[in-house]
Amino acid sequence: MPDKLEELFRLQETLNNYVFSKQDLRDKNGKVLTMETLRAQVQSGEPLGSNTEVNQWLRKYLEALNDESRELGEELLWKWWSKDKLDMQNIRIEIVDQLHFWLSLAMTAGMDAEKVFDIYTQKNKVNIERQNAGYSKDNKNEADNKSIN
Repeated sequence: MPDKLEELFRLQETLNNYVFSKQDLRDKNGKVLTMETLRAQVQSGEPLGSNTEVNQWLRKYLEALNDESRELGEELLWKWWSKDKLDMQNIRIEIVDQLHFWLSLAMTAGMDAEKVFDIYTQKNKVNIERQNAGYSKDNKNEADNKSIN
């Protein structure tokens, strides 16, 4: 059985490449855009400025993720006096919609399942250490984030 996170990355890459092809979205060389093209730009080591495809697609995926977050927020109840009930089925769908764009962001940033897991475990350790140190804005120090790679 394949690793579930790796399978999600594989499925999302397939979906993104299908959308790029179906919508005839082209890279700077005139070829149909692929996630591999974006990944290659990140891995090239060249500086990535505001006009790069990587920046443009990170922005597009972030905008989509933000919109899905807004849609999730619209599903949540805030009127404590209301008799409304949560629609958990649609809430779950909105969360998975967020995951689609989160995975796309991660891939566009050059990450795969293994890299996400590695960075997550490092950052999780930092977060626990921050909590143990009485984390607050007064003692926040970004140096611990700089050690994550």
